[in-house]
Amino acid sequence: MTTSQTPVEHLDVLVVGAGISGIGAGRYLKAEHPAKRFAILEARAASGGTWDLFRYPGIRSDSDLHTFGYEFKPWRDEQSIADAPRILSYLHETIDENGLAAHIRYHHRLVSAEWSSETARWVAEVERTDTGERLWLSASWLFAAGGYYRYDEGFTPHFEGRERFQGTIVHPQHWPEDLDYAGKRVLVIGSGATAVTLVPAMADTAAHVTMLQRTPTYVMPVPREDKFANLARKLLGDERGYALARRKNIAKQIGVWKFCQRFPKLARRLIRWANTKQLPPGYPVDEHFNPPYDPWDQRLCAVPNGDLFRAIRRGTASVVTDRIATFTERGVRLESGRELEADLIVTATGLNVQAFGGIELTVDGKPVVLKETLAYKGMMLSWVPNFAFAIGYTNSSWTLKVGLLCEHFCRLLSHMDEHGHDSCRPEPADPSMPTRPLLDFAAGYVQRAVDQLPRQGDRMPWLTSMSYHADVKRLRVDSVADSELRFSRAGVLA
Repeated sequence: MTTSQTPVEHLDVLVVGAGISGIGAGRYLKAEHPAKRFAILEARAASGGTWDLFRYPGIRSDSDLHTFGYEFKPWRDEQSIADAPRILSYLHETIDENGLAAHIRYHHRLVSAEWSSETARWVAEVERTDTGERLWLSASWLFAAGGYYRYDEGFTPHFEGRERFQGTIVHPQHWPEDLDYAGKRVLVIGSGATAVTLVPAMADTAAHVTMLQRTPTYVMPVPREDKFANLARKLLGDERGYALARRKNIAKQIGVWKFCQRFPKLARRLIRWANTKQLPPGYPVDEHFNPPYDPWDQRLCAVPNGDLFRAIRRGTASVVTDRIATFTERGVRLESGRELEADLIVTATGLNVQAFGGIELTVDGKPVVLKETLAYKGMMLSWVPNFAFAIGYTNSSWTLKVGLLCEHFCRLLSHMDEHGHDSCRPEPADPSMPTRPLLDFAAGYVQRAVDQLPRQGDRMPWLTSMSYHADVKRLRVDSVADSELRFSRAGVLA
């Protein structure tokens, strides 16, 4: 991109996305750099990101809100595994309490951005999604806070004969407000977090709900309410009770992940034992709840109060493990020859990964090819100045990592102000170091896009950490200055 357009406004930081990461980034900027001018661009008409976009039945978190919530704002609700309306209310409170509403610009989608080393600024092309108008802003920093999946479409694989089906087909990412499934036969295709949420939520009113999966997923019953956290809040107050519950749950998450990594066979047996206790006697556990991979090779699915298992025990839901041969007029025919009839088919088949909202980046006239870049500290890209991003943990609560990244970003801005720098860019001392995928995770939605994403190196600071305690030291305590982070002034490399 080369533009001769004159920016209508200059900002110190341009944050992209008004979901949980962007709202958090805005709060940290407001608290740590109150004099800096920033805006949060949101392509949609509302804030909240995932928690406003998805409207399917039962939508909820799969992490406890004492760690998924912000460190600076206590979670006061009795529910620990919380539904979307409660999370959205929490995010709206964060916006109001921190005066962020004036900084959020709805219907603004960042299309592209060009960096100039001469001026040490980004020129950003923005589309008004409500009018189609294009405008240009300049910014000293870009902060991509939109996560890593596409908001405009979910992933649906090709299904042979799909057009033959005479019922309704929906994807959870595009759930119609007026969809009536009461008394109907529902087939949910998928076995991930969305599927295990949908099945028990729909089973209360549908005639029957069947979850059709190609491969089983690890599913663990967890309490919807955290009794320890609720008691701590009553005894110690919101602030201290929340902090104590947060520390307990961080330790629990890390402990479970490490146990699964170190003792995968034992972890598998324990999960199977927990499943067997929840399912009817004689249920074929190994057929439907015994994945071929080890625990935490993919994310474990949590079911609050065992609601999925309860629906199976009641007979209002069932699980089928097989592959689809073709859609038929009345449902789907499986490779085994069995036909599953349905009035409504829900394709809970996953997401489309898209890095940084699909923004086209250019540095001094050269397009940035993401797959040729390396991630620096899991928050910047090699050779790309003044660009930061927020991607959370895959083995723990997303927001734990994002909060630390926002803190580190604010410390980096302070360091640059103190030393008179106006740009910085990561430069690997050994560009030929061995690399591996940025998201080293076996989930299908990651594997489909991994070749188009940035990569990580084999050592710090190019190795993306998934350790919260290591990141606390690295991002919160250690200096932001680094031999592989080069600072400069406009037009001059320092």
